[in-house]
Amino acid sequence: MDILENQNEIFPKGEKASAEYFTGTAWVNILVPKDETGSYAVGNVLFEPGCRNNWHTHPAGQILIVTGGKGFYQERGKPARLLVKGDVVVIPSNIEHWHGAAKHSSFTHIVITNNTKNGAVKWLEPVTDEEYLECHAANNPKPVKINLTEAAVRNHAELFPDHVSTLTETDPELIEIFDNFAYDEVISCGNLDTKTRVMMILASTIASKALEEYKMFVNAALNVGITHMEVKEILYQSVPYVGIAKVVDFIYTTNEIFTDRGIKLPLDGQSTTKRETRFEKGLELQKDIFGETIDNMHKETPKDQMHIQKYLSANCFGDYYTRKGLDIKTRELLTFSMLTALGGTESQIRAHIQGNINLGNDKETLLSVITQLLPYVGYPRALNAIKCLNEVTTK
Repeated sequence: MDILENQNEIFPKGEKASAEYFTGTAWVNILVPKDETGSYAVGNVLFEPGCRNNWHTHPAGQILIVTGGKGFYQERGKPARLLVKGDVVVIPSNIEHWHGAAKHSSFTHIVITNNTKNGAVKWLEPVTDEEYLECHAANNPKPVKINLTEAAVRNHAELFPDHVSTLTETDPELIEIFDNFAYDEVISCGNLDTKTRVMMILASTIASKALEEYKMFVNAALNVGITHMEVKEILYQSVPYVGIAKVVDFIYTTNEIFTDRGIKLPLDGQSTTKRETRFEKGLELQKDIFGETIDNMHKETPKDQMHIQKYLSANCFGDYYTRKGLDIKTRELLTFSMLTALGGTESQIRAHIQGNINLGNDKETLLSVITQLLPYVGYPRALNAIKCLNEVTTK
């Protein structure tokens, strides 16, 4: 729920901008180099939250076209101008100015820069913290007081240290309700440790196609000690249950986050089967989890549908469940989380409830998972999962 003001990027980020001319991190992608006459160039600039460039001038002016996020433009001696998607700034020649992102929002704009024999830009001194914060004070309304419990503040800070949501300014009542519920009442219920809880929520965001919330929880996962290998294995585990069409955007996003954190890709391989052994190993693991149910299912499956059962053994279990990086109990719990978030999967939920119980994930653990997912998947899906849990455990 607590998210930065993100936007869909139109162009790749490009190269990191020079720290000599930027406070914070910015990325520059040159879209059109200088033309044959050297008269202009076009680029895309992405400022991360809190980043701004130095005071500078352009001998022949510049045009900014804002494509996402929230930022500021200021000319020397004048008030700062708040910029949002769709705004256009025409910067006169030789005017001292700066532009960059707001504190809690990324900011992207296209620049069209005129070039002269004197160059395209003359860099000056950095924008001071006082100058930068003053433009926020002038453009932001008076903060609304939000009454959060000590537990909500503490638990939120554990996952997202130093993060302040822009929604506290635009939707303070909602943030107060949600944060007190999700980060105090819900977290205090059940028997899951922090890492397991975050893993289950992360898996549910994939199944819910909630990409922005997923970005938040990938960073939360890494903040609480979940390894980058475990994050990738959660992603891979989701493919046979959610489908690659829904998962592919999450893979690209994860790779971007890992790259930004300096994590080298690809990660070490985790497969334990080969083409010749995947069916045998997958079927063996299926039977370890579900017992004689698998044999009965094969006997009852019509001949023209038997290939699907073979796919389940070789692909779903042989290719994915047998991988290293996560133990089987965790994988089965992750599957339960994904099925709960997907909705309309009650038959599969019942089967995997039994599988979880067979592996030692008892009713209390499964109910704890449902409880932690409740703020993210909603009451209908949570209540459907509880109904399945009661049916299976009663039998």
